Amino acid sequence: MMHQLYPQVWHDYRYELNKDMHIAAAHFIPHEAAGSCANVHGHTYIVNVTVAGDELDESGFLVNFQTLKQLVHRKLDHTLLNDHSDWFDGHDPNRFPTSEVVARTIYETIQRYLDTLPHKPKCLQVFVRETPTSYVVYRPKAGER
Repeated sequence: MMHQLYPQVWHDYRYELNKDMHIAAAHFIPHEAAGSCANVHGHTYIVNVTVAGDELDESGFLVNFQTLKQLVHRKLDHTLLNDHSDWFDGHDPNRFPTSEVVARTIYETIQRYLDTLPHKPKCLQVFVRETPTSYVVYRPKAGER
């Protein structure tokens, strides 16, 4: 059971939903500045997704927790992140699967889905903890929400 506090993002939406996930995955960063992270290694990532909105769907959900899990966990758990060229394009140095890029890509994936919903919830932040002492928070700029 996860009991963790996450950085909060200010908003004035009526509803805020948070979904936690554990993702066991490996990666490597094919860049000279990566040091030993250029070697394949694994993490048990802790991911938290924050979604907010003013309206619920016809079933009473802002977004179904299971849908968020399917979009992220089913795709990445027990994989080599570098193998997901549809998510992390190795030809673009900003798309190597660093924690920063993982967080941004999870945000982009979730927001693309949310944009299809008639009540238009918004993904406000994605938190990715790579190790017990290192984490990243991705938030879109205010004009991008």
